[in-house]
Amino acid sequence: MMTTDPWPLTTDHSARPLRVGVFGIGLDTYWPQFAGLHDRLAAQLDRVARKLALPGVAVHNAGLVDNPDRARAAGHEFRAADVDILFLYVTTYALSSTVLPVAQIAKVPVVILNLAPAPAIDYAAFNRLPDRVTMTGEWLAHCSACPVPEIANVFKRARIPFHQVTGTVDDDPAAWREITEWVEAARVAAAMRDNRLGLMGSYYGGMLDIYTDLTLQQAVFGTHLEFVEVGQLARLRARFSDADVARRAAEFSEKFFDVQPDCAPADIAAAARTSLALDALADANRLGSLAYYHRNTGVAENDEAINTIIPGASILTQRHIPVAGEYEVKNAQAMKVMDLFGAGGSFTEYYALDFAAGHVLMGHDGPGHLAIAEGRTKLRPLRAYHGKTGSGLSVEMSVRHGPVTLLSVIEENGSLALLTALGESVPGPILEIGNTNSRYKFTLPPREFANAWNAHGPAHHCAIGTGDVTPRLAKLAALLGIPAHRVC
Repeated sequence: MMTTDPWPLTTDHSARPLRVGVFGIGLDTYWPQFAGLHDRLAAQLDRVARKLALPGVAVHNAGLVDNPDRARAAGHEFRAADVDILFLYVTTYALSSTVLPVAQIAKVPVVILNLAPAPAIDYAAFNRLPDRVTMTGEWLAHCSACPVPEIANVFKRARIPFHQVTGTVDDDPAAWREITEWVEAARVAAAMRDNRLGLMGSYYGGMLDIYTDLTLQQAVFGTHLEFVEVGQLARLRARFSDADVARRAAEFSEKFFDVQPDCAPADIAAAARTSLALDALADANRLGSLAYYHRNTGVAENDEAINTIIPGASILTQRHIPVAGEYEVKNAQAMKVMDLFGAGGSFTEYYALDFAAGHVLMGHDGPGHLAIAEGRTKLRPLRAYHGKTGSGLSVEMSVRHGPVTLLSVIEENGSLALLTALGESVPGPILEIGNTNSRYKFTLPPREFANAWNAHGPAHHCAIGTGDVTPRLAKLAALLGIPAHRVC
């Protein structure tokens, strides 16, 4: 990664805090029978609510729900609070009739927290209690597992999707890691609903695999689609003074790129002007991502804007506004998801299979995610963009060495699905052709990996990000109500 990063990799992208609803359950019959039980369980619920209050999360705690009337009131409370996800903390046994109305009225994804107050009951101390009424009250404070099958049964029969985390309230890193992943997945789902994806130009003609149903994209992700024109980008280029352009050109080498000596000053200036215009285009249209492609048509202003777009699009991608070339809408969505998880998300495709080393070479021409580069990203001149008209400056980078996750948004059975794989970016020779390109090693050999990945019918592009994002992606898919397939 560059030492100077004006837009550091972050996971805080949502326009508003994630709204998390949490409630506990119990049975109102218990309270007069067992002294102190209600207050004890309410205190445990408050502890869980405090632990859910992660950065960027607003928690709405509806308290203990212990009868059907209270359940309906809590459901409306959550609706009024506009919560994005609901955590049901199972504190003790409760009738399913006190749970179902909450989920039915709230109408958001539900995660059941089957969390015991301790890893085990202190049996010796329990059996020394003065009477069996006191013993029963103590047992009820530990019986969170008891009603979960009943709740699951009713949710299944009511066709309410639900998810579970089982463990303890305290000293259980595995359970709380999973809970945190649900919170992060919910935050990404909410941010995707708030996202505005810009569409500029048209598809690369003949790439049938990348064509997609735009309405389906909005139906699944909630993403708003904003159509913008290449001409708007061209007009914006003219607004900036030579001094503005000189400052951005200086930033190319100071903040963003290792500018190679064969980059002509005129090309750098042209790309800097387009970079400023791209920033202005994104701001004017409130874009959170962008997919573009434009075949040169002889309109000089438009052609120059597109020919000089790659450096600025890479900077925009680093600013958490991912830019996908070739009008690859599905991959713009995948890149945005990966960026929202703090993993980056760089545009990529197969380059070659290295059977000798057991590696898969992947990369792409066009924009890269500068924040996940191994070292500084080189800015190189290309006399021809392969498969496209025009020439200009391009970026050459490898993804940072270490664990990586591949993500493809695929279409299947009339809807979408997430296709993922976990691998490693490894050192080794790359193709120094002015493109993003890296070497990846997977637990499957190249032959098996290629067959397994391709069997799901993805488009030939995917997004790659740093770290292991696969558990969170699986949870995101569950919240969106779509399948997730993991190849390795």
